[in-house]
Amino acid sequence: MDLRKLKKLIDLVEESGIAELELTEGEEKVKISRQNQNLQAPFQYIQQPQQTFQAPQPSSPVPETKLEEPKTVIAPAGKQITSPMVGTFYRSSSPDAAPFVEIGTPVKKGDTLCIIEAMKILNEIESDQDGVIKQILIENGQPVEFGEPLFTIE
Repeated sequence: MDLRKLKKLIDLVEESGIAELELTEGEEKVKISRQNQNLQAPFQYIQQPQQTFQAPQPSSPVPETKLEEPKTVIAPAGKQITSPMVGTFYRSSSPDAAPFVEIGTPVKKGDTLCIIEAMKILNEIESDQDGVIKQILIENGQPVEFGEPLFTIE
């Protein structure tokens, strides 16, 4: 066995803290043991008593801070079309095709608004009402979750 390899094995035993290493390579066999009084027998499991910890209590009262008023989010007028599944949102049937709808496009019930790809299946998402597209809430090629708003129709 190569002396450099043997030296690496000895260093590995010293660094790792293991008590003994035995290696067989072909007909050669090497056994490296450490003699250390602080080491316990290998494979001996010691069950430690469970300890419970409590969070430290502050020694002085925490000064009060004024909380900011919650900001009001104005929901867009109209009905939101949400994703019926998890997948990837696409505005057109192929990368070089025109989008199904743009902002301001009038749509009728049953018109295709987008495609959501789920498990290599392209699912057309249709409008469930007549109206005009007011907002497109997802970027092309972005992942969507079930129930995530896609469009606002007014």
